[in-house]
Amino acid sequence: MKTIFLSLFTVLALTANAQTDSTKSPLKFSGYVETYYSYDFGNPINHFRPGFVYSHNRHNEVSLNLGFIKAAYEKGNVRANLALMTGSYANANLAAEPGVLRNIYEANIGFKVSKTKTLWVDAGIFSSHIGFESAIGKDCWNLTRSILADNSPYFESGVKLSYSSDDGQLFLSGLFLNGWQRIQRIDGNSTPAFGHQLTYKPSAQITLNSSSFIGSDTPDSTKRMRYFHNFYGVFQFNTRLGLILGFDIGTQQKAKGSSEYDTWYSPIAILKYSPSNKVNVSMRGEYYADKNQVIIATGTPNGFQTWGYSLNLDYNIADNLMWRIEGRGLNNKDQSFVNAEKKPGNQNYFVTTSLALSF
Repeated sequence: MKTIFLSLFTVLALTANAQTDSTKSPLKFSGYVETYYSYDFGNPINHFRPGFVYSHNRHNEVSLNLGFIKAAYEKGNVRANLALMTGSYANANLAAEPGVLRNIYEANIGFKVSKTKTLWVDAGIFSSHIGFESAIGKDCWNLTRSILADNSPYFESGVKLSYSSDDGQLFLSGLFLNGWQRIQRIDGNSTPAFGHQLTYKPSAQITLNSSSFIGSDTPDSTKRMRYFHNFYGVFQFNTRLGLILGFDIGTQQKAKGSSEYDTWYSPIAILKYSPSNKVNVSMRGEYYADKNQVIIATGTPNGFQTWGYSLNLDYNIADNLMWRIEGRGLNNKDQSFVNAEKKPGNQNYFVTTSLALSF
């Protein structure tokens, strides 16, 4: 993997030197690096935060959450993206993928199928079509990811047909996928998965989004169909104040062929205030209910039924450099956390700070 990164750096340098006007080139390079330190007051001895945390999940150490280099190509009716990554995000979220696939952030090729409309077919590995949060911290209103973001797909692989209206108000896509956050299908699974995304922007201040997933994340011998829907709205009241409201709901068969289903859901609200161009303050309230432990296993009678709240402060040191600090608390119905005395407890508290650079 080291050789791959060095080779990509070499290509980047040679390309930059060879081009006298990079704005005319169909090939563009970019990158992102986010380091962080998180202290969990439960003080886990293995330095891992609770198992449902997949981003910023290392305790009491300076760590790299995500670092990637990306090459993007677009010319005429053809486009492609390739991004290679490393960090604790990759280790946690792609643990089930084999070999070097764990280091692929994005790898896809697309072509425009209409001369008059913005209609594309893309195939490969993409960022997820679900949710308003991504793995790239600087694009999110909070430093750490919400429970619903960490426990729904960050990435996906398959084929996507997408359409954007001429006025930019409507985006619509249909997806054929390899599974629920899968690059490779799991062994024994031949069931196709499908998804959709519909984004409507009636004005520059409002974004409404509906996304779905239908498929199975188990082998055919034990196939349990999963149906999931994500809805959110982003409301920018003015240059200083914004609000995100979101709601996820999913249901999965209890057993193969069963007419009974287990359901989980999660509402969330985030309020962001920017007193200046350099400073942002965000408050988050969330609830995640997975009583039957479809997504988050606790082994406790009431499963995972957890309230969460956080407050973070951002400071833009430069246009491409952001420092953040966040305090966050979680409160579960059962004693599924470990407290500072190494005993089971209902609550979990932690503080995280990060430094993110984009180029």
